[in-house]
Amino acid sequence: MSRKKTQPKKNVVPDPKFNSTIIPKLINNIMYDGKRGIAAKIVYEAIEKIKNKN
Repeated sequence: MSRKKTQPKKNVVPDPKFNSTIIPKLINNIMYDGKRGIAAKIVYEAIEKIKNKN
């Protein structure tokens, strides 16, 4: 049995644009080589395309 303490759960900061906690997780999954800005741009453009499609 490990004697180390369990790590506390990290609070996910909600996205400022849509106030959602799912979008930052999606950006982190898409992010490659630490390029968060590019990943965020991809996600936001995809959301805009979905909005315009309806």
